[in-house]
Amino acid sequence: MPPLQTFILKVVNRCNINCDYCYVFQGPDQSWRGLPVRMSIDVTHAVARRIAEHATAHNFDHVDVVLHGGEPLLAGPRHLGAVLRILRERVPLVTFELQTNGVLINDEWLDLFEQFGVRVGVSLDGPPAANDRHRLSHRNRSTADAAVRGIELLRERPHLFGGILAVVDLHNDPIEVHDYLTSLGPPVIDFNLPHATHDAPPQRIDPGEPEYGRWLGRVHDAWIGADSYTHSVRMLEDIVALSLGARGAVETLGLAPADVVVVESDGSIENVDTLKAAAPDAASLGLNVFDHTFDEAARHPAIEQRQTGVAALAEECQRCPLVSVCGGGYLPHRLSTERGYRNPSVYCEDLAYLIQHVQASLPG
Repeated sequence: MPPLQTFILKVVNRCNINCDYCYVFQGPDQSWRGLPVRMSIDVTHAVARRIAEHATAHNFDHVDVVLHGGEPLLAGPRHLGAVLRILRERVPLVTFELQTNGVLINDEWLDLFEQFGVRVGVSLDGPPAANDRHRLSHRNRSTADAAVRGIELLRERPHLFGGILAVVDLHNDPIEVHDYLTSLGPPVIDFNLPHATHDAPPQRIDPGEPEYGRWLGRVHDAWIGADSYTHSVRMLEDIVALSLGARGAVETLGLAPADVVVVESDGSIENVDTLKAAAPDAASLGLNVFDHTFDEAARHPAIEQRQTGVAALAEECQRCPLVSVCGGGYLPHRLSTERGYRNPSVYCEDLAYLIQHVQASLPG
């Protein structure tokens, strides 16, 4: 049983913008409606105690806590500061990350992040026209300028800037998106594929082509073709690492056991939360931090499914020569009503194209 070492805490279950692709608020699982708006202090104490006992039992030298939402900054600096303080006191070896849409970042927030060493990632899909295809306010207004203002504030304290997360849209030009995000000075750019399943496949312009793979392939060419760059593109770096026999950094690729678990705002322990994009209750484990340990969570069959490597994959994937790199694709993207998660990814052809494209650029 591999232990769990990355804990995603849903400190807020509401958002101040209205992204139309959001797997939490727009997806088939609408359980957020019955959850507390923010994680209480009582829940935080219970989470901290469970993380501390898990870290001690497995002799960890560090634990990663990711503050997530919804929009975690809606908790307010005072409440989120209390959450951070409780976790730091109970788990001294903790490192903090936070994912935000960037709209609410100001100097007060940066001072808090400084105090606790919180590295901050900002979600932004590209220049305003690209970003505003999906990431609008609840009044259907642009959020791009406000997000960029938040990023510019973060750049004044570059040690706190974790990077930018962008969701791929085929209607956006990949070179324009990459170059614009690069101009904002992130150390890392993460490109995510839109969450989709075999029952609800991703939007395509030409369903017969690996369009998402080609889109990301053009990002790869721009990234490696620049005279100099200081940022990494995590998906592409993972493909390189996995192709060379090293371990990747994210769960969406490769066959390494998953070490990520989610704690909802009410203290429920859940599977990777992007499963909410697949089906109602797909992330539910029936566990909570008051009554159950993280060892129990790690032994749950749904968590073990993410830790058994190639044996959990569809037969087609097990036979594929690219399986050690793609890992069968991200778990939510494998779902179908007929076969559960024992399918190739709905992005199978895209991943194959991209992996082979990246591998063709490697020396030797």
